[in-house]
Amino acid sequence: MILRIDRLLTELPPPSEPDVNGAAAVQELLGGKFGELSTFMNYSFQSFNFRNRQGARPFYDLVANIAAEEFAHVELVAATINTMLTGASPTEAVRVTSSPLAGLTGAQNLQHFLGGGQGSLVQDSMGKPWNGSYVFSSGDLVEDLTHNFFLETGARNGKLKVYEMVEHPAARALTGFLLVRGGVHQVAYARALENLTGANLMKLFPSPRIPTDLIPESKVHMDRGEHLKLYRFSPDDYRELAAVFNGPHPERPDEELVVVDEAPAGVPATDLPSQPAVFAPDYAPEEIAEIARKLRRAAGLSDEPSGVVANPTGSKKRSANGAAKAKPAARKPAGRTAR
Repeated sequence: MILRIDRLLTELPPPSEPDVNGAAAVQELLGGKFGELSTFMNYSFQSFNFRNRQGARPFYDLVANIAAEEFAHVELVAATINTMLTGASPTEAVRVTSSPLAGLTGAQNLQHFLGGGQGSLVQDSMGKPWNGSYVFSSGDLVEDLTHNFFLETGARNGKLKVYEMVEHPAARALTGFLLVRGGVHQVAYARALENLTGANLMKLFPSPRIPTDLIPESKVHMDRGEHLKLYRFSPDDYRELAAVFNGPHPERPDEELVVVDEAPAGVPATDLPSQPAVFAPDYAPEEIAEIARKLRRAAGLSDEPSGVVANPTGSKKRSANGAAKAKPAARKPAGRTAR
């Protein structure tokens, strides 16, 4: 089972100028062959299908635990895409007859607006759906671990290319973080194979051969030692990680790999504003909020929402250039009947 915590693994900048084509490129990191959905589902099914778990417990713990972090990576990529799409359509009330989406016909992925509520999709950068043929679960432990090492290698390559292609601050923050964490998983699988077979895949790291500490958005995480840490994403299970994930880091022999015996605290997500032109969350979000308030009151809860977000209602958020701007107020578009 997955215990879900309502936080992002790392902080993303709030929406600034939208970048719809950049968001299409970032889709590769979500639904591409080497995207986060692939790593999540590969490791999940390998852990589901794992035979003789007790006899091979350290290796099972490794695969199952990394699968949990990959779920969080999927969420983080989706949040990045949503951030980059925010504001691409009008945030104020509009009439449908004014063609509020007309300026978006040149977007690389029209489905973001026509079918996705201006949000992330289970697709790659070309709009092709993610599919289960990307999942490799042979049942052979050595074969699966070898596959996982090269899956992380392909994922790292993709993140570097998206970093070089997309300059949006959210995309840069995302790729900088994932390059570090993907590097940890790459090292973890290499260490597992070395411990199991004696084959030293650590000599292949880093792959591709671009030092991550030269990337500013990665270095900030490396300065905190995130390149050395494998987090344990469970209150009580997967306690044998340290039997596999140990020893010196392949790029920094004077630094030791370490298992952190708890999940990272994470950070609250930015509460993204309504996008009335695509009816997200609906044409009258204030009505939804009022219904939710009445439901909370009827259940004996506080009138105010209990969740934690990075920009609570009524606060101001800052754009990329540091200027404070008010959260757009969503209003019911004229010409539509209230429900």
